[in-house]
This record gives sequence, C-alpha cells and structure tokens, in this order.
Amino acid sequence: MSLKLWHCAGSRSVRPLWTMEEMGLDYELEVMQFPPRFLHPGYAEINPIGTVPYFVDDKGGPDNIIQMTESAGISQYLVDRYGPSTLAVEPSEVGYGGYLNWLHRSDATLTFPQTLVLRYTLLEPEATRLPKVAEDYTKWFYSRLRSVDLATADNEFLVANRFTIADITVGYALYLADTLGLAEGFKPNTKAYYERLKQRPAFQKAISL
Repeated sequence: MSLKLWHCAGSRSVRPLWTMEEMGLDYELEVMQFPPRFLHPGYAEINPIGTVPYFVDDKGGPDNIIQMTESAGISQYLVDRYGPSTLAVEPSEVGYGGYLNWLHRSDATLTFPQTLVLRYTLLEPEATRLPKVAEDYTKWFYSRLRSVDLATADNEFLVANRFTIADITVGYALYLADTLGLAEGFKPNTKAYYERLKQRPAFQKAISL
C-alpha cells in the first residue's frame, strides 16, 4: 500500500478520489457505508474522529506515514507531492491566490451550509428534523454560490485558465447540491460550469465508486 483512501459514496471523499483519477495515480480504495463510524466496524480505531475521508500515504516508510482527513487538503497534497501537475497552481503564477481561496471556500463556505441541510432534512430522525434550519442554510448556500456564477461568466474554469483542483473541490460542492435537490437554484453560468465538470471521465468514475 502507498496511497489508500477510505471513501463513502457521495461524501467529501469524492474530492481526493476525483483528484487521483485525474492524475492517473495508483491507489487502494476502501468503500464504506455512511456514516462509517457506526456502519464500518473498526473505523473509529483507524480514524478516531470518524469523519470521511481518511487518507494514508505510507510511501515514506513506516516512520513517515502521512495521515489526512480534510478532503481539499488531500487533493492539494496529491498535486504537490505527486506532481508536477497542471491541476496545481504554483506560487509563481498570477492565479495562485485565487486558487488557494477557492480551495478553502469550497468547504468552509460552500459545502458547510449543505451539511446542515443534509442533516436536518435527511439524517436526523423525523421527530428532530428542523425545516427552518434547512431553509435558512439553503439560502446561505445560494447567496455564497454567486461567487461561482461570477467567476464562470467569461471563464471555462475558476482560475489560471485551466482545470485545477479548485474546480474539483468546488465541483464536489455543486455535486452535493445536486444530490440534495438544490441544483434547480443554480444560475446559468454555474449550471453550465457544472455540466462541463460532469462530462469529465474522472468525475464520472469518482462518483460511481
């Protein structure tokens, strides 16, 4: 084993999985039911915080095993550690600041509100679901999504005039929105951008596993 990813279909682990597929890397994949801390025996011992993804790179040997849990961070690690790759934007490039901003925005700003929608419409028992919370955070998501619509008004991708992991990390947020029934609220530029991302074979492979 060198690269191994613990993955649940439709979860944030799609981001590093999509990245590895785009890069053509060899990896081991362990597919689990969600939530794995309850449905995958032994996962809490492997990853004490119980979240998805969990990623290990032991190429450095037993004394230098990399363990990661943050999906956008894993994607960044992969392109930096196993590059050079056009999926990365280098510090010397004009688009570097925007690239970093999109990587962090993808989760902190775009995926975060959707996790509350998911929790309070689907994951919670019916008696404890909170429709008002889901409604409020749906509006939050749509207001923050305006940044994607503006960025793709005249550009095929978000930054550096090419497809990068910024598109992977934000693309996952759009995919999650789609699975939650929120894609109907996408504005035209965002909708067209998401359609372009969905045509990529690596995306199609990642969401099929």
